[in-house]
Amino acid sequence: MQLVTRQQLGWPASAAPLQASTKGVKVHYTGSAVSTALAKDHQRCIALWRDIRAAHLANKQENYSDVAYNYAACVHGYVLEGRGRGRRTGANGNQTLNKAHYAVLGLIGSSGLTEPTDELLGAIRDAVEDLQAHGAGKEIKGHRDGYATTCPGGPLYAWVQKGAPRPGGTKPTTPKPPRPVVDLSQLVAARKADPPKPGTPVSYAGTKTVEAALVAEGLLKKSLADGHFGTATVTAYAAWQRRCGWSGDDADGTPGIASLRKLGARRSFDVKE
Repeated sequence: MQLVTRQQLGWPASAAPLQASTKGVKVHYTGSAVSTALAKDHQRCIALWRDIRAAHLANKQENYSDVAYNYAACVHGYVLEGRGRGRRTGANGNQTLNKAHYAVLGLIGSSGLTEPTDELLGAIRDAVEDLQAHGAGKEIKGHRDGYATTCPGGPLYAWVQKGAPRPGGTKPTTPKPPRPVVDLSQLVAARKADPPKPGTPVSYAGTKTVEAALVAEGLLKKSLADGHFGTATVTAYAAWQRRCGWSGDDADGTPGIASLRKLGARRSFDVKE
């Protein structure tokens, strides 16, 4: 399973209610227009998944505790973590239906990008099988089974009715999961804002990626990698800058584009200016 985790997405642990088992899994689609540009750009899939979660959290009528689905699957073959394993879904229509099945969303819609690729079908199978290995029963159904909706759309529902077979009978060959991306401007802002007052949430999730890299370089204790760009992280980053050949004001612990790119190249993350 080519999984993009909540941590890679910059999301905290899900607040959705725990549920250890279900009868099976229901398959969904977005039910709205999905741009065909997703087919050529995996980062657009990530952006859409983030947008879906943001829309759910902003929905005061439904009062979602998290994105409604346990997983999503994209046309490039990636599984995107939502509520994840062992969490009750909020997607199937009502509490009775939510308790009966977990939910997996295919990132295709009612217009634009409507046809599931083999990679998407394989990723849905990956997600379903992962849920089955962690408490889901054998049933694989569409959202419309038991609820008045067109979801998951004609093409995807036809596949579900066939038993949701894996394309070709084997897992698809897909590229490696996307590397984390650290935004330099947000990282510098975190450097200026931290250390926080007690109880203050992490100011920028990408700080954890940088701290993990500094830990791997032997410059920061793992116990001090808490997601805040505080004193220990500043000291560790200054040591990294000196290791790269900078000194004085150029090694004050505030990240710059050149030093951050060098760290990313060594520790597998990309940098956005």
